[in-house]
Amino acid sequence: MHIPDGYLGPATCGFFYVVMMPIWTMASKIVKKTLNAKQVPLLAIGAAFSFVIMMFNVPIPGGTTGHAVGGVLIAILLGPWAACIAITVALVVQALLFGDGGITAIGANCFNMAFVLPFTGYFLYKVISYNSAVDSNRRVIAAGIAAYIALNIAAGLTGFEFGIQPIFHKMASGEALYCPYGLNVALPAMLSEHLLVFGWVEAIVTALVVKYLQKQDLNLLKEGRA
Repeated sequence: MHIPDGYLGPATCGFFYVVMMPIWTMASKIVKKTLNAKQVPLLAIGAAFSFVIMMFNVPIPGGTTGHAVGGVLIAILLGPWAACIAITVALVVQALLFGDGGITAIGANCFNMAFVLPFTGYFLYKVISYNSAVDSNRRVIAAGIAAYIALNIAAGLTGFEFGIQPIFHKMASGEALYCPYGLNVALPAMLSEHLLVFGWVEAIVTALVVKYLQKQDLNLLKEGRA
């Protein structure tokens, strides 16, 4: 799901940087106000967890790569704004030090994985688990479902962003300047592996961690406003 340099046109890259700037600003302000001292180390752990789980990626023909993100789990524990910061840090480090995702595409990658994914997953989790006890199985199921759906929405957005590039950026000969695959290739390529494989990885990991915390430390779920 990491978009490399050269797959998106300059206008698309610039658009997502413009979109993400106020989101990053708001996230930093909200996290500074709401995160307590005990949760600060968890923010760093969340960024490290997301970094590691995203490194296990598989190339997708007609797309980029498929992988889990861990964003919904971080959102459940710390809130979606903190998850936005944690995943952004992981994505920036991967782009700058490992070349996993392009520097010009940081805005787009963060929009898909650090904004849409954790916020969608968090609110789905809240809706599905509404009025249930923190230690109930419904919370575990809600976490898994939210993680699965959110990851696939992010993957679908990535495929859509690839697929529209040949429409907007062509040479005089009609050849695509950036991503060469249209929506008919990019969307199925990105969605298929995430629907069939990585969405389940995201769902299972998220549900199992929530189940573990229900038994070991309910305070973490309570403090995360779960």
